Amino acid sequence: MATLKTPSKLEKILAAGHLAVTSECGPPRGSDPEAITRKAEMIKGHVDAINITDNQTSVTRLCSLASCIHIKLMGLEPILQMVVRDRNRIALQSDILGAASFDIFNMLCLSGDHQSFGDCPTGQNVFDIDSMQLIQTVRRMRDEGKFLGGDEIKRPPRMFVGAAANPFADPFEIRVARLAKKVAAGAEFIQTQCIYNLDKFEKWMQGVRDRGLHEKVHILAGLTPMKSAGMAKYMKNRVPGMDVPDEIIKRMSGVPKEKQPQEGLDICVEAIQRLKEVEGVHGFHIMAIEWEDKVPELVERGRLYPRPQID
Repeated sequence: MATLKTPSKLEKILAAGHLAVTSECGPPRGSDPEAITRKAEMIKGHVDAINITDNQTSVTRLCSLASCIHIKLMGLEPILQMVVRDRNRIALQSDILGAASFDIFNMLCLSGDHQSFGDCPTGQNVFDIDSMQLIQTVRRMRDEGKFLGGDEIKRPPRMFVGAAANPFADPFEIRVARLAKKVAAGAEFIQTQCIYNLDKFEKWMQGVRDRGLHEKVHILAGLTPMKSAGMAKYMKNRVPGMDVPDEIIKRMSGVPKEKQPQEGLDICVEAIQRLKEVEGVHGFHIMAIEWEDKVPELVERGRLYPRPQID
């Protein structure tokens, strides 16, 4: 595994061999920062860093960078998500410098959902570079201290660089190779798609270990607790790249409606306990969508609390 290169608390925790815990907050559809700081207040102390999504599902929201600054001002550690859908390479590099100017030390490089899913379906996407090239761009800016055009950067950014991975997308056979490309591009940590099919995820992790990738990148297993059987069915049938086994739906449907949220939390805790034993899993990314108040319970019941203190 790479040696420490940044002041990132998340990187230090992973480098020390601890299981890391990150979570996620979606910015509001307005300019009031209270919507983001309230969510962060719910989960602080139980997570090591907080992802701020970047116009997720292509819906216009308070920008990720401004939201990260609000998190930083609270004394918490943000992870800046940045998609290549909306910016060319000039704007991407500029926003990276903007984040660095506020000492934001973590960044997740993403493609971004297609704009047809969002509130401006006729908007024009950019994709000047792809997510792999964004990873390379951040690493060049950090490690070489140079812009893509070759000029030197005064005070280069010091980002711990991450990417996303979906072990369940089709075709499954190329999922490990896709991860290997992101690692080769310079990704240092990976947050995965929500995991419900544990058997398939463990099969993917076996392929990861076979190629030695678990020794080159920190993998954080993505988890989203289910609130209801309806949510489980929706995610299975309507969300691309999601793999929700029938037994999960059957289990959620088998309890009264008022007890389904607790059943969803129980399933999530059981997943944490099982995945903690999988070699190469270095932590968890808990995406409790508009359910942030349950993150502390999941972390505590999953025996991931108290969080390690790193100087």
